[in-house]
Amino acid sequence: MVSIDEVAREAGVSTATVSRALSGRGHVSDPTRARVEAAAKSLGYVVSASASSLASGRTRNIGVLVPFLDRWFFSTVLSGIATALQRRGYDITLYTLTADRTQRREIFDTFLRRQRVDGVIAISIELGDEETDLLLELGLPVIAIGGPNPKLTTLTVDDITVARLATEHLIALGHTAIAHIGASQEFDLDFHIPTQRRQGFEVAMTDAGIPARAALFEPADFTIEGGFRAAKQLMGRPGERPTAIFAASDEMAIGALLAARELGYRVPEDLSVVGIDGHELGEFFRLTTVDQFPLAQGERAADAILAELDAPAGDRARADLPFELIVRGSTARLPA
Repeated sequence: MVSIDEVAREAGVSTATVSRALSGRGHVSDPTRARVEAAAKSLGYVVSASASSLASGRTRNIGVLVPFLDRWFFSTVLSGIATALQRRGYDITLYTLTADRTQRREIFDTFLRRQRVDGVIAISIELGDEETDLLLELGLPVIAIGGPNPKLTTLTVDDITVARLATEHLIALGHTAIAHIGASQEFDLDFHIPTQRRQGFEVAMTDAGIPARAALFEPADFTIEGGFRAAKQLMGRPGERPTAIFAASDEMAIGALLAARELGYRVPEDLSVVGIDGHELGEFFRLTTVDQFPLAQGERAADAILAELDAPAGDRARADLPFELIVRGSTARLPA
């Protein structure tokens, strides 16, 4: 097995410099760091996790709390976290936090108290006061995506403003018969994101003097299949037909596009569709969306947790995450 002394000799530096260069702790010039990394790679040297932990008091592991692993948004944020942490030599441990109170309590009382992580990132999970206090008792940095939570450092998207932006885009194109695909109560859990997006939709409609009609709302489950079924309901009912649909997620918006195609409607000539998220399939479907950059959200959360490890923040802060309207081919001006 290659030792750190061999790497030091190969790179022409001290063992202390090798340690600083490979751990990311302490100042090392870029040329020296590159030389050390090249020497380590050529010799096949890998830093011992146990030795590094003993020397630094860190596990070089970050715990991530996530409500779903099989949903595109959460897996994309997770990918951003994992990529950014891997660049800095950190591993991640995943904890799926469901609505089951017993399961949640076990994670906070048992798993997180084993001291196997240096910090915790929570992805779009609304933590109760008791759960927040249990996290803070660990004495570890905590970054929450979503919120805000006044006790934690949070990275937050303003979902009301995001939904207003999507709806106002349709209104600016002349649409007034605008339907909304949101979510039923069972899916309106953490941070009430579907409710906030519906509020943003209704505020934009009210500000434009357009009544938001109950007949033009249909709940779904934030999946392509759910959006497909909801759109078919909206467009298949007798009476007023929507000329535009605002879906509270890109996956539901893609489902609406597929439903329109099956029913013989042209997009955007007969129906305009806009979503929220910035889904990777959006460009393929030419979907107009409000991109909230989920991959970058994960990278930013990882940077924030490592920054707090190096220099713990005093006051808990809230940072607003960016978003941007991306206009593609699924929306157009209402024909005269």
